[in-house]
Amino acid sequence: MENNITYNHSITLNERKSINITGVKKIERFDEQEFLLETIMGFITIKGEDLEIIKLDTYQGNVAIKGKINGLTYMESTDKKDKDSILNKLFK
Repeated sequence: MENNITYNHSITLNERKSINITGVKKIERFDEQEFLLETIMGFITIKGEDLEIIKLDTYQGNVAIKGKINGLTYMESTDKKDKDSILNKLFK
């Protein structure tokens, strides 16, 4: 039996003090200054100060983070994947 959950993706930023993200597949890594999330629309890096998870719903793919939000960037892949692709190109 397969789990066919479909996610929507949205981001709600509240006065740079909290952020709610839907459509999150996986939290790759996080600390007080940076979160790396895999979403259905690609990877997102959230940078800030005193960041912490205040809500995590892995079933529905919802994440809420509080702290001072300084930046938000979408990426096509993670650093690890970029390194792999460079090595693959060298040995083709």
